[in-house]
Amino acid sequence: MPPATHDPDGAPPAPASAPATGGLLRILGVGFGLAGAVGGTIGAGILRTPGLVAAALGTAPLVLGAWLLGGLYALLGAVCVAELAAALPEAGGWTVYARRAFGPVAGFTVGWIDWIGHSVGLAWVAITLGEYGLALLPAPLTAAGPLVTVRAIAIGALALFALIQLVGVRAGGATLQLLSLAKAVAFLALVTACFLIGVPAEATAAAGAASGPAPAAPAGIAALALAAVPALQAVITTYDGWHSPIYFAEEFEDAQADLPRSLIGGVLAVLAIYLLVNLALLHVLPPAALASSTLPAADAARLLAGTAGARAITGLALLSLLGLIGATTMGAPRILYGLAESGLTLPALAAVNAGGTPAAAVLLTAAAGAVLVLAGDFSRLLGIAAVIYVALYAIGIVCLIVLRRREPELPRPFRAWGWPWSAGIMLAGSLAFLVGAVVEAPGSSAVAVALMAIGVPIHWLTRPASSGGA
Repeated sequence: MPPATHDPDGAPPAPASAPATGGLLRILGVGFGLAGAVGGTIGAGILRTPGLVAAALGTAPLVLGAWLLGGLYALLGAVCVAELAAALPEAGGWTVYARRAFGPVAGFTVGWIDWIGHSVGLAWVAITLGEYGLALLPAPLTAAGPLVTVRAIAIGALALFALIQLVGVRAGGATLQLLSLAKAVAFLALVTACFLIGVPAEATAAAGAASGPAPAAPAGIAALALAAVPALQAVITTYDGWHSPIYFAEEFEDAQADLPRSLIGGVLAVLAIYLLVNLALLHVLPPAALASSTLPAADAARLLAGTAGARAITGLALLSLLGLIGATTMGAPRILYGLAESGLTLPALAAVNAGGTPAAAVLLTAAAGAVLVLAGDFSRLLGIAAVIYVALYAIGIVCLIVLRRREPELPRPFRAWGWPWSAGIMLAGSLAFLVGAVVEAPGSSAVAVALMAIGVPIHWLTRPASSGGA
């Protein structure tokens, strides 16, 4: 698609070598965008979730269908958000669209809850990294106890990636691309091993016998619909993160072209990897073993290569988690930067160092993640974050619909495919999952609503005096 000749305000775009408004550098391309989408999506979830989906749906066609349906849902979201990102290529993500559609207070509130959700997710991923890393450390290095060691690994990882970001956007982007490429290659290696390395028949039979009877497919439409809800919730959660490129919109050389390609291409890449992983697991593990497994990738690797295979999966999990930490540590500070650059919060958060990094925003994000690591109680925190994530998707689609109606003249270098059906399906799905999250965890939902409400006084307390009534 050809790049637009004007930005949303009618001004010609800056040349590729010039810094974006506020000091961010326009040096990123579609390669980084794809890495951001893959790195921000694929984590340890794909190593665990296939077992949950198989237990709920039973048969291989239904399992693969659920992963395909989840990928198509993410693709619809990418198509819709690509229109917003190309029309409004500013740093900050969802806050940019909410501010344009509903004003500064709504923009700050959306940015605030988005940053909180990122901080909670960052802490959880860091803790999970510590738990996986603990299994690989020799006993002398864990003498302080598992909890202390896990937290030390988690905070050390946060500090490391914060330092990489402080070096500059080139260092952060190169690290993210390298981790994403290594992650994709590692998953493809797992898939190849599952198809090329034979598993002895007696080992397969023993794994199936130890797991009990194979799960049966749900009988009837009503039973299938009931089983599909938790399965699709798990699948769509595993796809979460596909929108990661939007936080860097102001740093792409050709945002109007590169953002849609990054969003859509990233979803398609993740979809392909997830389908291949599930096909590989179904090839190696008996249905009963897959359905009863809490870590099916490790079980498959153990059948293929014994203890060494299981340890290799631990390494793959670590690689996936490092990529997630890298993507989040790079993306979340852009939310704070976007809020500050638009005059909605402390101006210091918009300060950019010589490497093109919003340094204060990086340090604040890393500090928040470290505090949450020390606080613990992640079951509660993740319940809150899950509600926030789904709410943000719904808000983004509402912004798209409002701006289509209110600003039909807004230059749109990319238009959502299948409009208005694509937006309608995405909004209906997001609202359905939001209702499901509220019903499943009413306490966490109430806290999430309270966090949104707190955003209003925080905005008034932190906005610059010169912003007046913003």
